[in-house]
Amino acid sequence: MKAVVLLSGGLDSTVCMAVAKNKGYEVFPLSFNYQQRHSVELESARKVADYYQVARHMIIENNMGEFGGSALTDSSIAVPDGDANRRDIPPTYVPARNLIFLSYALGYAEALGAERIFIGVNALDYSGYPDCRPEFIQLFQQLADYSTKASVQDKQRIMIETPLIQLSKKDIVLLGTQLQAPLHLTHSCYRGGSVACGTCDSCVLRLKGFTEAGISDPIAYSEKKQ
Repeated sequence: MKAVVLLSGGLDSTVCMAVAKNKGYEVFPLSFNYQQRHSVELESARKVADYYQVARHMIIENNMGEFGGSALTDSSIAVPDGDANRRDIPPTYVPARNLIFLSYALGYAEALGAERIFIGVNALDYSGYPDCRPEFIQLFQQLADYSTKASVQDKQRIMIETPLIQLSKKDIVLLGTQLQAPLHLTHSCYRGGSVACGTCDSCVLRLKGFTEAGISDPIAYSEKKQ
């Protein structure tokens, strides 16, 4: 059994890969260099892929950075501090990112003959991105069912798996610990430094998860938001 795993190098995608491995899949991690501010995450993705001794770790180079429109791809837009009370979609949202990533993953899965695509989207402790919601995944699954030779002619459905979508960050940390995922190799910070800032949305949510799980976060931070 084969599965494509979207691997950013962050906490969620790494735990997602651990879930796929635990289910017995041969995993084919897929990462993206989209000129993101926090491209340091790709080094974490490489380390996680090496940890699992995968046959191939593919990193796709694309030009999403040319679009701008996001604090993660446009250096003129500041990455805001984490705000648990925020109601609007934050400027770290990257236009159509998961739609683009899943489209690549679908093509790769069909070429590999893979049965599954694993993506670590989460709809509880997250930044409010529209492409992390169950509704988005359900609609993409419908699209996938009608858009490949594998599904239309060969009746081989490629399923989108979202094992973390209804988990809190606490539960994701606990699951990753249970599965012995290499959490020490992950990088979740949006600001792009070699050391996590501790104050952006991603860092704040990650630290919240570790605190609530009663587990010490194994990575370093330059500071931690109180």
